[in-house]
Amino acid sequence: MKLVVSLVAALAATSAFAATPAAGPASKGDPKAAESIANQVCAACHAADGNSTIAANPKLAGQHPEYLNKQLVNFKSGERKSAIMAGMVASLSPEDMKNLGAYFGEKKVAPGSAKDKNLVALGQKIYKGGNQSSGVPACASCHGPNGAGIPVQFPALQGQHGEYTLAQLKLFRSGERANDAAKMMRVIAA
Repeated sequence: MKLVVSLVAALAATSAFAATPAAGPASKGDPKAAESIANQVCAACHAADGNSTIAANPKLAGQHPEYLNKQLVNFKSGERKSAIMAGMVASLSPEDMKNLGAYFGEKKVAPGSAKDKNLVALGQKIYKGGNQSSGVPACASCHGPNGAGIPVQFPALQGQHGEYTLAQLKLFRSGERANDAAKMMRVIAA
């Protein structure tokens, strides 16, 4: 199982990188152009600064603009399922989505807090070292030692709501969320 996870991780990392267009001025969004959309459409669930206070809604602040853009595109195409988000992105243009990625990407993520010290310790252990008995690799190998992620390929996890992260892992495990590169998160979550 460890070999399978390692191979999937290596394949996904290289295929995600190879499939990513080169960053340049044309691929960057304009944060100022997204400000009114963020305030009128996104703020109710994610807060105007992207630091959602509702655990079921992800924090968008500080996330990689390319990752946010990909998620919006995936919601619009139906590749990532969410009746709520499908409605939110229906009228967004490709440029609006890039601009929103840039807008939330430049915001500072607010630190999160955990209530259960034992779960924090176990989570840190898995995040940093994985779980050899089940073949789960360290989360830090893709999402970075401090949760900052690797731009374009892997999202930042720092400061994210634990409840939201758990919900996404469950969706990957069930296959309901399937917009991950080379099925990497579905294999890991399984």
